[in-house]
Amino acid sequence: MDTHSKHARPRALITGLRGFTGEYLARELSACGYDIYGTAYGNEALGLGVYYVDLCDPVAVQEVVNQVQPDIVAHLAAISFVGHGNVEDIYRINVVGTRNLLAALSNLPTPPRSVLVASSANIYGNSSAGVIAETETPQPANDYAVSKLAMEHVARLWMDKLPIFITRPFNYTGVGQADNFLLPKIISHFKRQATQIELGNLDVARDFSDVRNVAKAYCELLLKAPAGETFNICTGQAYTLREVIQLVEELAGYPIQVQVNPAFVRANEVRILIGNPDKLHRCIGVLPSIELKQTLQWMLFEHNLIRAAVNTVSNPSLVQSRHVMIEAAA
Repeated sequence: MDTHSKHARPRALITGLRGFTGEYLARELSACGYDIYGTAYGNEALGLGVYYVDLCDPVAVQEVVNQVQPDIVAHLAAISFVGHGNVEDIYRINVVGTRNLLAALSNLPTPPRSVLVASSANIYGNSSAGVIAETETPQPANDYAVSKLAMEHVARLWMDKLPIFITRPFNYTGVGQADNFLLPKIISHFKRQATQIELGNLDVARDFSDVRNVAKAYCELLLKAPAGETFNICTGQAYTLREVIQLVEELAGYPIQVQVNPAFVRANEVRILIGNPDKLHRCIGVLPSIELKQTLQWMLFEHNLIRAAVNTVSNPSLVQSRHVMIEAAA
């Protein structure tokens, strides 16, 4: 818990609070004594301390930041799906939205003591390094990755004014992730007892983390405030898509027929992509072990999305008249 807070209880601001990652991070920070505030997207009830705000509206962003006066900030809001159809949205939200947030934070009379900016391992692109460390040269291969790398450069412009650090999560999953992501797609087929599924290259291997560990890593990093640093969020272990299917078949108790759809096979796709977690471990220690099979079991048999309990004290009426354009947790 932050003992130097300007409030009775320290305050955490999470952009993309109602997104996939945001709710798990909120639960971690709440357990550490933080009151949770954030931005959200959609038509659901807001709840105390949760605001609809267009990150591309600098005035609205400044109003929220001024109201919350956060002690720590986790910037998770982004267009997070690589295949998102609107390229303009990808750049506008991921780059301009980030700049507006950082500018607003820098205008506070007392800046936050820790600011997490969530990037993506997609910035490494088609690296042939195999096991990728943070020193690997970025080679973004799509608009999403280019926007995330640009966002990192924007963040560095503000590092002399704010205690910013950058995270680059590799693949991660868990209960609540949308079905247009690969592992939830597979799980959803087994949940409805489908007999066949269309996938791409079954022999590509990826480093999969559990969202609960990603949230723990984000929480620990926010508490340590390693300003100016960049961290891979990963396990250092990879599974092929074929192995993932086998794991879910074992859990579900039946085989599924896999059809390889050429439309899902990307040209020059990297066969193995694994992150090096050594720098993260040196900073926060080794995360609890959650094997991929445990994560898949949790996803397969969990029927209800567990909403994070957030403890808030702010006024939700501040900017409810302003609406988000697009916002989802990265």
